[in-house]
Amino acid sequence: MLPQLVVALGVSAAVVANPARVVRRQDASATSTPVTTAVASPTAALSSKLPAQAALPPKQDWCPSEIFCAGSVLQTLNLAQAYPDSKTIVDKPTKGSAQKTVDDFNAFGKNTNDITFQQVVDFLNNDFQGEGRELEALKLDDFVQSPKFLDGVSDPVIKAFSQTVHGYWNNLIRGTNESTLCNGSDCESSLIPLNHTFVVPGGRFREIYYWDSYFVEQGLLASGLFSVVNSTLQNFMDQLEQFGFIPNGGRIYYLNRSQPPFFIPMLHAYVNATGDKDILKRALPLAEKEFDWWKTNRTITVTSPYSNEQRQIVHYAVVNSAPRPESYLPDYQTANGADLTTQFTDSEKADIYSELASGAETGWDYSSRWMRQPFLGNASFSFPALRTLNVRETIPVDLNSILYKAHVDLADLYEQNNDNDNAGKHKDAAATLKTAIIELFWDKDKLAFYDFNATANARATQLTAAHFYPLWAGIHPPELLKDSNSAFSAFASLNLVLNRYNGTFPATFLTTGQQWDAPNAWPPHQFIVLQALKNLPSNITGGAVPKPSNGANSFSLIPSGQLGIGEGDLPVQTLAGGSNASQDDLSAQDGTVFNGGDARQGEGWAAALERQLANRYATSVFCSWHATGGSLNGLVDRLPDDQLNVTQSTGLQGQMFEKFSLVDIDSAGRGGEYTVQAGFGWTNGVLLYVAQNYGNVLKAPSCPPVLAVDGSGSGSGNGDGTGAAASLRVPSLLALFTAVVFALFA
Repeated sequence: MLPQLVVALGVSAAVVANPARVVRRQDASATSTPVTTAVASPTAALSSKLPAQAALPPKQDWCPSEIFCAGSVLQTLNLAQAYPDSKTIVDKPTKGSAQKTVDDFNAFGKNTNDITFQQVVDFLNNDFQGEGRELEALKLDDFVQSPKFLDGVSDPVIKAFSQTVHGYWNNLIRGTNESTLCNGSDCESSLIPLNHTFVVPGGRFREIYYWDSYFVEQGLLASGLFSVVNSTLQNFMDQLEQFGFIPNGGRIYYLNRSQPPFFIPMLHAYVNATGDKDILKRALPLAEKEFDWWKTNRTITVTSPYSNEQRQIVHYAVVNSAPRPESYLPDYQTANGADLTTQFTDSEKADIYSELASGAETGWDYSSRWMRQPFLGNASFSFPALRTLNVRETIPVDLNSILYKAHVDLADLYEQNNDNDNAGKHKDAAATLKTAIIELFWDKDKLAFYDFNATANARATQLTAAHFYPLWAGIHPPELLKDSNSAFSAFASLNLVLNRYNGTFPATFLTTGQQWDAPNAWPPHQFIVLQALKNLPSNITGGAVPKPSNGANSFSLIPSGQLGIGEGDLPVQTLAGGSNASQDDLSAQDGTVFNGGDARQGEGWAAALERQLANRYATSVFCSWHATGGSLNGLVDRLPDDQLNVTQSTGLQGQMFEKFSLVDIDSAGRGGEYTVQAGFGWTNGVLLYVAQNYGNVLKAPSCPPVLAVDGSGSGSGNGDGTGAAASLRVPSLLALFTAVVFALFA
C-alpha cells in the first residue's frame, strides 16, 4: 500500500502476502477518520502563569524527540492542562518542522515559570495540527454484509445485533495517510507508519495496539476478513524486523515497552482458520525474534520456595525514568504531587516512573494486583495507590501462560511446516515453562492460579481473572484433573458471578477506583474464560452445576480462601431502592441464571457455564449499546430521549465500550486515568466470536430499565459526552427477578 515505507522498513514487497484490499473513501458521506482538533481550554485564567515545575526528568535514549518525549516542551504543555487527556498533545503532528516548533517554544524564554496559559494555548493552536491526521479511514472492497456465521445464530435480535457489530469493522479500518505523513523536514509526528491495513481499538486509541489485536482477530476471523488479519500480522512482522520486538502501540512513545505477547497465538489462529501456510516463510524466523526479546529483556531466575529449584520465569519490567509521554501529567503528579509531605528523590521518582510504565506494559493499567497498598487514596484520587506499584516484582501468571501457549502454538506451526527439530525445541521449552507455572502459581489446596510475588517470595492471595489464563493455554494441574468437582471448583468464582451479579467476570473482586479492578469486566477476560472452559478434558465436565446446600449460597461452593477476601468484602450489587444484594443469589431461575440463556437437557456444568457467560457477555454489550441510542429496525426500538438523556446519548446511535460493569449492564465500566472509550475493537471481536461459537444458545437480552436509580440518587458519570456516563443507573435486578418468577408461575 505504501511502497516507499516498505523499503524504509527494509521489508521486501515480494514477501507481503495477501494484503487487505482497501479503497480510499471518496464520498463525503462515508465514515472517515476524524481530524478532531481538540480545543485547548486550560482550567486556569489565560493571563495567569503556569504552576512551578519540578526538575525535568532525564532524557530517555529510546525516545529522542524534543517535542513528543520527556523534556521541557512536553512537561510545560502538560502542566497547562490544556486538554483533559495528555495523549492529545503527543498525537498532534506539528505544523512546521521540529526545529521551528522547538524554536517557537524557546521564544517563551528560559524561565518556564514565567509562561502564561495564554502563551501555551497560542503555541498549541499555532504550531500543532489535528490529532490522528496521519491516518485515514479505509473501506474494505471485499466486505460481505452477511458473513456465514450468522446462519448459526438462532435468535433474531442477537442475529441482527451481530450483523450490526460486524458492520462496525468499516468504522475502525485504518491505513497510514501517505499524503499527510511527516517526512522529517516539514513536520514531526509521533506516529510509527505502517505498511498495511489494520484495526484501531477506537476513541483515544487511534493507532494499532498489540494485545488488542488478538481479540480483534477473533472477530475478524468470524467475519471472514482474513485479509485484514494477514495485514495486521504483516505490520507486526515489519515491527519485529525494524525494532526487534512488537511495541505496545503504533507511536514512538511506546518504543520502550511491549504488551502481552499474542503474536504467535495470532499467527497460529490465522493459519488454522485459513490454511495459509505461505505466511510461515516470513513469520517463523520473526516468531523466534519475538521469543528472543522476551528472553533477553524480561526473563529472570527465581529460586522456588516450594522446591528450592531455580526457575526461569518472565515478568514485566520497563526501563524508564520519566513520565510516559501519553500520560505525562498523571505520571508527573504521581511522582511530584502537591499532597506529598516529603518530596521523592530523583531515584525514587525514576523508580515510580519505571513501575508506571511496567504497569502499562501489562495491559492492566492499573490494578490492585500490582499494588502493595491498593486502598490508599480513593476513586478520584489514585496517586497514593499508584505510588505503591510493585509490578516488576510481581511475576504474572497470565504473561507466562501466554508464552507457554506461544511455545505450543509455534511447535505446531513448525510441524505443519515439516520442521520437527524446531518443533521439538519449543515442545521442550513449553514443558519446562509448564513446570514452573504449576510450581510457582498453582495452589493445589485453593484450586486456583495466583501471581508470584518475588518481594515476599510467595504466591499472592488475591484471585484475579489471570487465574484462567493457564487453563486457556491448556495447563491442567493434576488436582484439577482429579474429578468433576475439583474442576468445577476452579470455576466456582465464575458461578458466583453469574448467580449474584448481572454482568460478567471482573478483573478482580476489589473495588479500588482503578479500571482493572471491580466493578469492571473486560472483553478479553470473557474470551479467555470461555476458552478455558472449552479446553477442559471432557471426562471432568459432566454433571450439573453443583447446588449450594440448604441455607447456603454460591459463595459456599468456592474453596476456602480462594478469592482472598471474605463474602462481606465482595463488590456490591445494588438494587433499585438502595438495597444490597451482594450476599444473595438473586439471578438463578429454572436451572440457569438470569440473562444466561435456556438450560439444555443433558448439559454438563462446563457447557452450562459457557452458555451462561456467553449470554451474559452478549447482554452486557447489547444493553450498554441500547442504553446509548442503539436500535434494530423492526426488532428493538430506540429508547426515548428522556432515557437517553440519562446516558448522555441523545445524539448517539449506540456505543461499543472498551469495558463493562459487573453490576450495571446498561453501563460502561469506569475508573482509571482516562474516560471510558467507545469503538471498540476487542469488544466487537469477542462479541462476534461469541455469536459464531454460541449462536444456537444465545437469547435476546433483558435489559434493566435505564431510569432505575439507586437509593442514594447519586451516580458516577464521567461527563465526557460519549454516552459512557450510564453509571447513573443501577439495574433493578429485584424487579427483573420478580418478573421472571411471575412469568414462570403465571
